[in-house]
Amino acid sequence: MTRFDSRRRVSTYTSAWMPTGDETSQPVGGYFAGGHDGSSYLSGIDKITFPDDTKSTLSATLTSAVYLVAGMANSGVGGYFAGGVGSGTGKVSRIDKITFPADTKSTLSATLTSARNSAGGMANSGVAGYIGGGDDDIGNISGIDKITFSADTKTTLSATLTTARTSLAAMANSGVAGYIGGGNDGGYISGIDKITFSSDSKSTLSATLTSARYLLAGMANSGVAGYFGGGHNGTTTLSGIDKITFSADTKSTLSATLTSGNFTMGAMANSAVAGYFGAGHTGAANLSRIDKITFSADTKSTLSATLTSARNSVGGMADSGIL
Repeated sequence: MTRFDSRRRVSTYTSAWMPTGDETSQPVGGYFAGGHDGSSYLSGIDKITFPDDTKSTLSATLTSAVYLVAGMANSGVGGYFAGGVGSGTGKVSRIDKITFPADTKSTLSATLTSARNSAGGMANSGVAGYIGGGDDDIGNISGIDKITFSADTKTTLSATLTTARTSLAAMANSGVAGYIGGGNDGGYISGIDKITFSSDSKSTLSATLTSARYLLAGMANSGVAGYFGGGHNGTTTLSGIDKITFSADTKSTLSATLTSGNFTMGAMANSAVAGYFGAGHTGAANLSRIDKITFSADTKSTLSATLTSARNSVGGMADSGIL
C-alpha cells in the first residue's frame, strides 16, 4: 500500500496525474499481484490506472507464482512485493520491486529475515518500507523488517509486534507512523500496533478493531485516516470497514461496507482520493471484484474493471505520484 511522504503535498493532491512535460511518463496507479485462483498460484500483476480506474496487466511478473504476499510502495519511485508461498517454492524471503513509471520488475539482493507468508506491508514513502509479522517454517513472527528505499537495504527493528502473529494488515500515515492491525496469534486479534517512524518505536492503540479478525486488508489516506476492511472472525466472513483517524488515533466504523463479506483480499490507495479493496474470498468463491472507497465521503462503489481472474491472497500497493 503506498503512502505519501508528509513532506509532499497530501491534502491538496489532485486525483489526476500531473504532467511534467516528459511525454514518456505513464499515469500513476495501483497494483494487485500474485494470489491463488483456486487451482493455480499466480505471478501476474494487474494495474488499476488512476483516475479513470481502468485495468491493464503488466508484462512484468513476480519472480515466481506466490500467494499471501505483502505489498508496499515508495510512491513515485517503486513498489515492492515481499514474501509469500508458492507451489514447489514453499515460503519465500524474496522481495520483488516494480520500478515506476516503466513498470519493470527487478529483485532485491536484500531479503526478508526469514522466508514467510501472510505478513503486512506499509511504507513511509520517500524513506522506508516495513514488513511485519507473518508465518515462517517455525511459527508466527513478531519481527518487523525495514527496507530503506535509498539503497534497498534491509534491517530489522528492535521493536516488535505485541505478539507474534500472522494474517494481519498494515497501512501508514506517511512521514508519521504505520499501523498493524488484526491477525492470528493462536486466537483472533482486535488490537492495533503503531510504529512511529521517527524512532521506529512500537506502541499499541487504545482503539481496537470492531471485532477480532484475521485475513483482513489495510490502506490509508495519508495525513487523514487509515482503513481496515473485511477479514474473518473464525466464524463469519466480514464486510465492515473500520477507520482510524490519524489526528487522535480514534476508531470509527463506516456505514459503507464491502460489497460482500470478504477475506484474503489486497488493498491499496490513491492518497487524498480513494482506496481500493481487490480480489479475496467470500467463503464460497474467489473474487475478481474491486471495491472503491472515496475518501471525501467514505462512500463505496464497485469498479466496472475487474482483475484478470478471480483470486485470493493478493498483495496490493500503489503509486500516487510525486509533485
